[in-house]
Amino acid sequence: MANYYDIDDILVEEEFVPLVFHKAVNGVKVDESIEKSYIAQGSKLELPFWLAHELHLRQAVSISAPACFNQKTRLEIQADAACVDLRSRCLYFYKFGCKLAPLCDKTIGFLLAYAFGLRYKEVLHKAHTVAFTAASKFLSRLTKEETNLYEAAQSSMMSFKKWRMGGPRLHRAAILGRKRKVDE
Repeated sequence: MANYYDIDDILVEEEFVPLVFHKAVNGVKVDESIEKSYIAQGSKLELPFWLAHELHLRQAVSISAPACFNQKTRLEIQADAACVDLRSRCLYFYKFGCKLAPLCDKTIGFLLAYAFGLRYKEVLHKAHTVAFTAASKFLSRLTKEETNLYEAAQSSMMSFKKWRMGGPRLHRAAILGRKRKVDE
């Protein structure tokens, strides 16, 4: 279930997933262009995750991994994770994968951990070393979660530089500067 007030969580659950119906369903109109309101057993459809999840809990459907987690994506991530454009595949790649993995393919969790581990280093490296103009191409490939990480790293680096260039310094407390009398 989505966090009611989190817009990102709501958008994650709007991602479409392919599924196969185990039971025939009557009285459901999935698409306005289809005149009938009947879905036969064995029908394959793509529905939003929130609906597919509810149907899966009722054992009415089986969910398959969507295209953003297909074999081609996995091979590209294994070859060079930093160069893969995950944003074009799914804006919320990690969050969506975490919600999807327990329902259809447990190996998605390993893919997410592997991809994030490699891309994390690249994101922080670029955030701390690259100028904004050079980073714009890099930013266009990042997922929403990675973009948030990049912006947080940029902000912390700016704060650090501001502090180093003349921000408030640490000083010894006045009480520590007094000499103590030694009793003889």
